[in-house]
Amino acid sequence: MTGVPASAAGGTGRRPAPGAKVGATAVHEAGLWNIANILTMIRLVLVPGFVLLLLADGGYDPAWRAWAWAAFAVAMITDIFDGHLARTYNLVTDFGKIADPIADKAIMGSALICLSWLGDLPWWVTGVILGRELGITLMRFWVIRYGVIPASRGGKMKTLAQGTAVGMYVLALTGPLATLRFWVMALAVVLTVVTGLDYIRQAVVLRRKGLAAELAVERAAR
Repeated sequence: MTGVPASAAGGTGRRPAPGAKVGATAVHEAGLWNIANILTMIRLVLVPGFVLLLLADGGYDPAWRAWAWAAFAVAMITDIFDGHLARTYNLVTDFGKIADPIADKAIMGSALICLSWLGDLPWWVTGVILGRELGITLMRFWVIRYGVIPASRGGKMKTLAQGTAVGMYVLALTGPLATLRFWVMALAVVLTVVTGLDYIRQAVVLRRKGLAAELAVERAAR
C-alpha cells in the first residue's frame, strides 16, 4: 500500500470492468507496422516487379503481359483497401501520408511510361496524365496552409478509368477489346483534364478565401 487515497491518485479504487472503454483522453497512436502501411509497402515493392514483367522478352509476350497485369491489378486493389483501412481503423501515420501517394504515382507512372516506350500508348497521353498528377501535387503544396481539398466523385471516377484503361493496355488485347480499351483510355484522359481543371478552380477559391480571412484578422488586430 502507498498510503495515497485512490481519489487523489486519479482513480476510483476499482479495477475497470473487462471490455470497458478507456477515458476520452486516451489517444490511440497507430504504429508503423499496421495493415494499411503494409499494403502500401507491398504496392511499392510491386513497382519494379511490374516493370520487369511488362518488359520481359521484349515486352510483347502475352504470357508475361498477363503476369504484369496481375501485378498491376494487385497494386490497384491494395490502393483501394489501404486508404479505407487507415481511415476506418484510425491507422493513419505520417509514413502512410507520404508513401501512399508516392506508391500510387509510381505504379501508374511506370505503367504509362513503359507502355509509351513499347509503342502501345502515345506519349502525349502519358504526358497529359503525368503532367496533371504532378501539377495537382504542386497545387496541394500551394494551398495546404489554407486547407485540404477533399477527393471528389469525379476524381474517383478518373482514378477508376485510368486504372481500367492502363490495365487493358497492359494486356495483349486484340480485336474488339483492343478497340474498347482505346475508348476507355479516351474517357480517362477527358476525366483527367476536367477534374484537373476543377481542382485548380477549387484551389484558387480556397486560396482567395484564406487570404481574405488573413486580411480580416490583420485588420481586426489593428
